[in-house]
Amino acid sequence: METPRTRLPTLFEVLSRRTLPPVDLFSFFIYMRDHQRSLDYLDFWLDVAQHMSLCRHYVRELRRSVLVSTPDLGDRSNSPALFPDTLDEKSSNQRLSAFLRNETPEPGLLPSQPSTDPSSSVAHTVNRADVRASAEKILYTYLLQGAEREIVLPQPILQSITQAIEVDGRDDPDVFAEAKDYVFQAMERDAFPGFLRSKALGNLVPASVMVRLVVGLLSMFAGFWAAFSLIFLDIKPRGTRLWLILPFLVGVYCLIAHQYSLDPIMGLLGISEYTFMEFYKVKEPYVRRLLIKRSIWILALTLLVVVALVCLYTFVPGKRL
Repeated sequence: METPRTRLPTLFEVLSRRTLPPVDLFSFFIYMRDHQRSLDYLDFWLDVAQHMSLCRHYVRELRRSVLVSTPDLGDRSNSPALFPDTLDEKSSNQRLSAFLRNETPEPGLLPSQPSTDPSSSVAHTVNRADVRASAEKILYTYLLQGAEREIVLPQPILQSITQAIEVDGRDDPDVFAEAKDYVFQAMERDAFPGFLRSKALGNLVPASVMVRLVVGLLSMFAGFWAAFSLIFLDIKPRGTRLWLILPFLVGVYCLIAHQYSLDPIMGLLGISEYTFMEFYKVKEPYVRRLLIKRSIWILALTLLVVVALVCLYTFVPGKRL
């Protein structure tokens, strides 16, 4: 069983679906769509990751077909040539790409196309045409000039990918490796810090933050108006001024929630927002603890400011104008 994290997650953990709300992949998807307006970059990274998974699946089924049709290779099942996906991820991708380019050290062990012999007991759900179609789809969707969801990448990277797919006929994972790393670093640098601030240190979306700002300002205006009215009309008894706690409490609460993008009551209840007025439970343990601590701090600060304001306007002597 995986040990709970005692830190904030990394971008790779989020993209690998190893995290829980509010720092899961779906939350990051919404953040990239609604805040960064850069959803195409996230979709590109995910599509490339899916393409690499498709390549592994193709090679795995091809390997199974070879083992079924050539039983004498069973005792060589630990060969790196037969198992390119059993190494670490980077080495696995390189070996996988080498095989798909027919550069495997033992090419005789793995044919470049899956067997079409109807007597074969292995049914292939992925063939080389699927791998090729996946690579071309990524190229035509994200990378060519004027593409439907064109993303901005350095020109040398774009030229290298176009050359590899359209001229060299390649479709292996290494074709997109440089672009994938570039997009990952861009998201890690430009989007992920803001995502963590928004979801791990707060629980409100911008629309809710603005609502609290408006409500807070109106409540503070009402509180100050009532306070000065009670003072300059010299309303008796002075205890009547204690009612000022209501507008000041609402006003200070909303303004501090706006300042920190965190509603403390929601934080204590373990609730956060996906989108405006759509709530979900906070399930990531470390983030839950972090939000509770910040919520307690915000409530303490709110009470301190409210008590100070109420005391100030309660004990000021009244003077009728």
